[in-house]
Amino acid sequence: MQLPEILQGDSLVRLIQGAVAGVFATLAVGFFWGGWVTGGTAQQRTKDAVQSAIVGALAPICVDRFQHHANAAANLVELQKISSWQQSSFIEKGGWATMPGTASPDSAVARACAEMLGRLKT
Repeated sequence: MQLPEILQGDSLVRLIQGAVAGVFATLAVGFFWGGWVTGGTAQQRTKDAVQSAIVGALAPICVDRFQHHANAAANLVELQKISSWQQSSFIEKGGWATMPGTASPDSAVARACAEMLGRLKT
């Protein structure tokens, strides 16, 4: 049985070289411009998106708890007096970032809560 000319000698080498180059070109285009990612990257992006969504949902609850506290106006003035990098600690110590059913405050929620409260007028 005779193989076609394209599968013999130098033609076969060129065919394999073209296939390998095509694979690499496809991978390069897919990963650099096509938005392809590895499984690890996809998992990390999913984890980050979930965390962001959780913080986005809980921060308004923290703000509401802060505003409904007995000394809300005085606490807001005090919060706005301290430096921005200490504000989340103030929120955590006040207990407003500790969500029902948890024993400790969430630092990401406290940061988002402090940012939201920082935009409020005194």
